[in-house]
Amino acid sequence: MTDVTAPTSGFAPLRQKVFAVLWIATIVGNTGSFIRDVASSWLVTDLSAAPAAVAMVQASATLPIFLLAIPAGVLSDILDRRKFLIVIQLLLAAASICLMLLSATGLQSVSSLIALTFVGGIGAALMAPTWQAIVPELVSRQDVKSAVALNSLGINISRSIGPAVGGLLLAWFGAAVTYGVDVISYVFVIVALTWWRRAATPDDVLSERFFGAFRAGLRFAKASRELHVVLLRAAVFFAFASAVWALLPLVARDLLDGDAGFYGILLGAVGAGAIGGALILPRLRTRFDADALLLGAAVVTAAVMAILSVAPPRWGAIVALLALGAAWITALTTLNGAAQAILPNWVRGRSLAVYLTVFNGAMTAGSLAWGAVAEALNIPLTLNISAIGLAAAGLLFHFVKLPKGESDLIASNHWPEPLVAALVDNDRGPVLILIEYKVDKTERPDFLNALAKLSNERRRDGAYGWGVTEDAADPERIVEWFMVESWAEHLRQHRRVSKADADVQQEVRRFHKGAEAPVVSHLLSINRPQ
Repeated sequence: MTDVTAPTSGFAPLRQKVFAVLWIATIVGNTGSFIRDVASSWLVTDLSAAPAAVAMVQASATLPIFLLAIPAGVLSDILDRRKFLIVIQLLLAAASICLMLLSATGLQSVSSLIALTFVGGIGAALMAPTWQAIVPELVSRQDVKSAVALNSLGINISRSIGPAVGGLLLAWFGAAVTYGVDVISYVFVIVALTWWRRAATPDDVLSERFFGAFRAGLRFAKASRELHVVLLRAAVFFAFASAVWALLPLVARDLLDGDAGFYGILLGAVGAGAIGGALILPRLRTRFDADALLLGAAVVTAAVMAILSVAPPRWGAIVALLALGAAWITALTTLNGAAQAILPNWVRGRSLAVYLTVFNGAMTAGSLAWGAVAEALNIPLTLNISAIGLAAAGLLFHFVKLPKGESDLIASNHWPEPLVAALVDNDRGPVLILIEYKVDKTERPDFLNALAKLSNERRRDGAYGWGVTEDAADPERIVEWFMVESWAEHLRQHRRVSKADADVQQEVRRFHKGAEAPVVSHLLSINRPQ
């Protein structure tokens, strides 16, 4: 049997046939999406030269991800992921068909472009957490990290090819043909997903429903302090860095006097730089920690914006965007890796969706804000303001350290089954859980400190209320309590406790006096008779 801790080649997941086929399909699909995006970004400059209109197209692509990523993460955990992805591809194909027909008939407008870009953003919002969540299904556990890295590499292969191809298609054949190529890419992805025979998910009486899963995901995100740090660092970085994406079409057109083909070359340079960055990133990780890498990405991105503001020669802009691509993939991979490392499997899709919500919320708000600033001032000054802000924020938040993600998050399954006098309905609740400890007065401060750490685990795994009390007649008798919304949710809580959480619980129980374990009681609400 292969040692799951043994290092493997970064390309080892491609030996898995299903992963390889779907990986190639994602490259094709993402290439089509980049072809569509470059056509839309350039087409809006023909329809309106206002910076706010250009920024609105960027915002309409990211706003749905901000609004829908969390519900999409919930759906990815409770639906058949293969069928869900096929439906999403059909939605994206329909949006691109509409763009193609409107462009072919000359009926395209700024409003229709924004509306259909918004529909494409809905598809992206539904798809992103689901694609990430299926990775552990496609490869062995030891190859998961390599598979995640390969997915990032695949996206940037698409980023390097798609914009350049899109720019050339737009310049040679027009918008209708460009959108038609995007439609063909979705057909390829649908065929690949149809070919994948995903193992059926066994029926489980404790399977979560949408609203319960939604609340559980939000509770975890609210209680996870490590996730808060990742979200804060991501929001700050992308809010400032979004300026370069919101204004790049106008930089290419107005500052650099380029056409659609040149704009595609600029975006292709970003993708090529990202591929180069992805290839050297493993070496950089051996020399620098995650915080240093994120600071470096912020400084490089700020420098690129400053360079673009002075309208450099075209070759200089291309070189700068190569550097931007390397910095961008460094920031994305670093932040995404930090988030992945601190998330248990049961809530991974939903928590990654929270991360995507913050990421796209920062990009959306930043795009709108920088578009308005450029409208009021001018493009070069806006780029310089955002560059200074990004560099300053990078230095300031460098001291808010990203979590290392070294905890063992595999389920421990060490909680015994609750004792019940009769079968309890799964939807009965709420449930009050009491744990009685006997603690020496001299050890109470240390015990309470350990118990405070345990409170975060209770809340992350499903509790919506937590507290600690003492017996007025016997101060050494301390009762920890927490509330769970239903009996089924408490049984799920049993499954969610990780080995790292078990270590925290063991530290708390070290203070309990006596040979017997702390007494645990489960109190169910009683509906009063009418």
